[in-house]
Amino acid sequence: MIELPAGLRLQDVVDILLVAFVIYRIFLLIKGTRALQILVGMAFLVVAYVVSQVFELFTLHWILNAFLSSIILVVVVLFQNEIRRALAHVGMNPLWLGREARNIRAQTIEEIMKAVVALANKKIGALVVLERSTRLRDYVEDGVELDAAVSKELLQAVFLPYSPIHDGAVIVGGGRIRWAGCFLPLTTRPDVDKDLGTRHRAALGLTEETDAVVIVVSEERGTISVVLNGRVTRDMDGATLRRVLLRLFPTGPEPAKAPARKARPRAARAEAKT
Repeated sequence: MIELPAGLRLQDVVDILLVAFVIYRIFLLIKGTRALQILVGMAFLVVAYVVSQVFELFTLHWILNAFLSSIILVVVVLFQNEIRRALAHVGMNPLWLGREARNIRAQTIEEIMKAVVALANKKIGALVVLERSTRLRDYVEDGVELDAAVSKELLQAVFLPYSPIHDGAVIVGGGRIRWAGCFLPLTTRPDVDKDLGTRHRAALGLTEETDAVVIVVSEERGTISVVLNGRVTRDMDGATLRRVLLRLFPTGPEPAKAPARKARPRAARAEAKT
């Protein structure tokens, strides 16, 4: 049996491990986002506060002390999007162990990939949202309910320029096209690249609040991008897109096909007629 050092209780070990796990999950949540940059800036202020106290810089110490005394309110204001997303994640999965997305057929992924590549080749803009564990109905505005099977032809028809719902996003959930013509929340991040258009900003806005995967086809450049967790991966080809989607979505078994009927010999058919 492992003996703990004097004065260290088993509860203390559990407490330390829980805090370390929470901190680890928080860093995973904000990794690569603007929140991490804000956190680094706040850490710099804490270091400046300690330095001002050690070297008796009274004016600087007073200013930093007044700022850091309301640190909880500052954190809530600065990290409101991240806090909301973390609470939603915990609400869906209280153990915080990483709930997997629902199964999706490999044929569905293939149809989406073919449609996106065809639209990119024609330089037709598109926004395809793939629902994972977060239900997206509370995050989209307007939209036309379709509840149709995913097919390359239908996805291309939705985004054709003369389609009345081509400006919005298509929501795919449970292997079916749930809604089309949906408007997504735009990101408010100031550090977004200037060459990213409205579709990319809408994709960033949705993925900052949910775990959805968004495929964006640029109308100007005819390129394909995948947006996940507030990060954009650009200039994908069809093979790369298929590989990414298969990694993000577990593929369920294909539906069983009915066994083919064996053709009867001519003699048997003749006997049946007689």
